[in-house]
Amino acid sequence: VAARAADQCRELGLTAEVLNAPARPASPPPAQAQAQGAGGVPGAGGGGGERGGEGGPEGAARAVRYALLAAAADRLHLQAVLLGHTLDDQAESVLLGLARGSGARALAGMPAHRDRYRRPLLRLDRATTRAACAEAGLTAWQDPHNDDPAYARVRVRATVLPVLERELGPGVASALARTAAQLREDADALDALTPDLPGAPDVTGLASLAPALLARALKRWAEQQAGQAVTAAHVEALRALVEHWHGQGPVALPGGAAVERRDGRLACRRD
Repeated sequence: VAARAADQCRELGLTAEVLNAPARPASPPPAQAQAQGAGGVPGAGGGGGERGGEGGPEGAARAVRYALLAAAADRLHLQAVLLGHTLDDQAESVLLGLARGSGARALAGMPAHRDRYRRPLLRLDRATTRAACAEAGLTAWQDPHNDDPAYARVRVRATVLPVLERELGPGVASALARTAAQLREDADALDALTPDLPGAPDVTGLASLAPALLARALKRWAEQQAGQAVTAAHVEALRALVEHWHGQGPVALPGGAAVERRDGRLACRRD
């Protein structure tokens, strides 16, 4: 499949290179995982080991793809990497985020532009991109996994979105994509207002923050302490140490870290 795609690129006068994945990929760093999550989804939530969840095979494959693209972009001194996500992909990501109870950042979906990554097709639906390929004489690869109902994203694509379109009227996917764009602006503004916390933040200062800023500040701080992404459940438990303190024990974070309230501050230790 990759060789055939590369051949089509060469026929168009482009330079093509097939990137080979390692046999056992390493886990991505937290920042990279968040960026993909959105895509996600380049996101929060997570489906554990179920196919279609962030911790399943889709998430692992996504991590490998982005690592390969980043390494190739550095080696070739590329200014931009173009990704093929469409409006339908965006709508599916938003629905999955809703179903998982994710926060605004995950519901904001995939950005059209982040660092060197660009998604020029994000405002076009999948049918339009397929028609454009056919008109240009390009043979697009139809991944059989996209029809496997074992994956949550496929069930959203094949069942959930069609039901919503039938019951609520056409345009649901476009509406979800618009919602993602609006939430992205809100999330970006809140992230810019969120303070960076010191190593042992003062609880009194934390309690003075608006709830949305407190949650973001604690999430950012916890990921710095743990060295990896944390979930909404971790953030809620940390908020309880600040807002509903009644002597509860430490909050366990991924990677063996634990946070406890001690002398009016949050302190993180590693086992």
